[in-house]
Amino acid sequence: MIRSVIFDLDGVLCYTDLLHYKAWKAICDEYAFKFTEEDNLRLRGVSRSDCVDIILNLQEKVPADFDALVFATKKNALYVSLLQDIGHELLDVETVLVLSQLKERGIGIGLGSSSKNALLIVEKLGIMSYFDAIVDGSVLTRSKPSPEVFIRAAERLGVVCRDCLVVEDARAGIEAAIAGGFRTAGIGAVARLGMVDYCLHRLSDVLNIEELPL
Repeated sequence: MIRSVIFDLDGVLCYTDLLHYKAWKAICDEYAFKFTEEDNLRLRGVSRSDCVDIILNLQEKVPADFDALVFATKKNALYVSLLQDIGHELLDVETVLVLSQLKERGIGIGLGSSSKNALLIVEKLGIMSYFDAIVDGSVLTRSKPSPEVFIRAAERLGVVCRDCLVVEDARAGIEAAIAGGFRTAGIGAVARLGMVDYCLHRLSDVLNIEELPL
């Protein structure tokens, strides 16, 4: 029996890809770095420092005095400024329905995100009250595909990993969940990779998983 569901945030419950792209693109332009929307997709589910490493690997030349911390800090400052005006328009249309029905069925709800801005995003979206546990990048020592984020969320939910379902849209997140011994549900492209226990065509499909309490 699945006692709790742990959701990734971006790409599952809400969509902030465009905001991330705008922020990364602006900072990359400042450094004359190449960066496309396709490149932005490669950054899903990984930490900010790992994002910088990925971006640097895309470049033919990096300045000798390049400071990765300054680069990442500039990006985050711009991203946070873009977050100030977000609202329900960034939510998946089924997010509130799914969270409310899981809550009514007594199923624990967790959030496992590598983003250090997860709490701000959840608050701005107005869905904070649905979560029994939130773990974000501010408390992690390792990012996905390490299972740390999901293991910590399970601990806060008071359940063992095998009794939790992780819902993810990114390969790194699914790999993290598998490494931690969680059951997995994939949404989007990752659902078609043959890695997950359950394939979700839409977010509300999670409510129909037979192992969830009615």
